[in-house]
Amino acid sequence: MDQIAVVVPLKRFDLAKNRLRRSEGLDVTALAHQLATSVIQHSAPHHVIVVSESREVSEFARALGTEVFESHARDLNEAVQGACATLGDRFKQVMVVHGDLRYPSGLGSFFPDAGITIVTDHHQRGTNVLALPTGVDFKFSYGPDSRRRHESEADRLGLECRVITNSPWSFDVDEPHDLKDLP
Repeated sequence: MDQIAVVVPLKRFDLAKNRLRRSEGLDVTALAHQLATSVIQHSAPHHVIVVSESREVSEFARALGTEVFESHARDLNEAVQGACATLGDRFKQVMVVHGDLRYPSGLGSFFPDAGITIVTDHHQRGTNVLALPTGVDFKFSYGPDSRRRHESEADRLGLECRVITNSPWSFDVDEPHDLKDLP
């Protein structure tokens, strides 16, 4: 059994990053592709699984050597729930990583604690990285203030929860000002 699977949920690149699409002169589709590529590459040597409903994204992920979980879920929570439910017999832990991190360096050398590990967004309210053991009935709850809901879920399951608020992974790209200093 392998140690860690990194699950990266990705929307179709031409639909991703709606808030950025209001910015004139910005190729948001190319940016979404670039950010996802960087997250996947920096997650090595962990086993990476891309979750997507898109044939194009699936082909992109396979070209980078990643496994693909094709999902027809209604939303992010359902997609991640479905993918993670299938990993218990292959991995000890799963790390769900958003595909739009500005600075994904170090993901591949990160080994989370045995319980739940939450890396918040830079506002300390969202969840950019969520690590948990497989085989637990964890209910994912992404969206506004997901950190609080994920902490509550860890408590419900009686699992120790570590929250990391000061990490380069706290910076994702959602708004035009998030592009400042993008490598």
